[in-house]
Amino acid sequence: MNTIPKLLLPYSLHHESKNIVWQLSTLFLEHIPFHHERLIFCCIGSDRCTGDTLGPLTGSFLKKSVSFPYEIVGSLDNPLHALNLDTTMQQLHNHTIKPFIIAIDACLGSEQNVGHISVQNGPIFPGKAVKKQLPPIGDISIKGIVNVGGFMEMLVLQNTRLHISYAMAEKLSRALLLAAHRYSLKNIEDSNHNTNNDETWQQVSSLDLS
Repeated sequence: MNTIPKLLLPYSLHHESKNIVWQLSTLFLEHIPFHHERLIFCCIGSDRCTGDTLGPLTGSFLKKSVSFPYEIVGSLDNPLHALNLDTTMQQLHNHTIKPFIIAIDACLGSEQNVGHISVQNGPIFPGKAVKKQLPPIGDISIKGIVNVGGFMEMLVLQNTRLHISYAMAEKLSRALLLAAHRYSLKNIEDSNHNTNNDETWQQVSSLDLS
């Protein structure tokens, strides 16, 4: 019997690749523990810098969806950035249940990798590109490469086109939402709730997976 190979981490795919929403949702299903009691999505960045808006945009897109049931920290109206990151992390960990954190942030990279969404195990080191000392964050990290790094990084981030941050955040948020829907569908199938199963399939089929 032929089986589909599991998508392994680290994983990288350009945001304009065909079927990226479906491919990323499959990757997220395989590596994000959607069953975890305290699954938290930390969307890092600032709305004051176009190249650093990937995280806040993703958080805002996810918060607009009433069907995304997980905690989201960081959005355009309430960013998670250098000034509040340390305090926020302390608050998240000051709980009887240890959180499992998905960290989402923009980064700089090589010219050939600009536009890629990269997913890997382990934390993000926010502020590294602009020489800021901030605590690592995340059990799984999702990074969007928004521009070329290596020289005058802060100026590069400030002059990055908003379009690329917006386009990547839109694809990423749709993939996370689809993964959550597919996870719910699997639970329904396992429980043999046929009526709800049909309804969930309608939700999934209504999503644009390109």
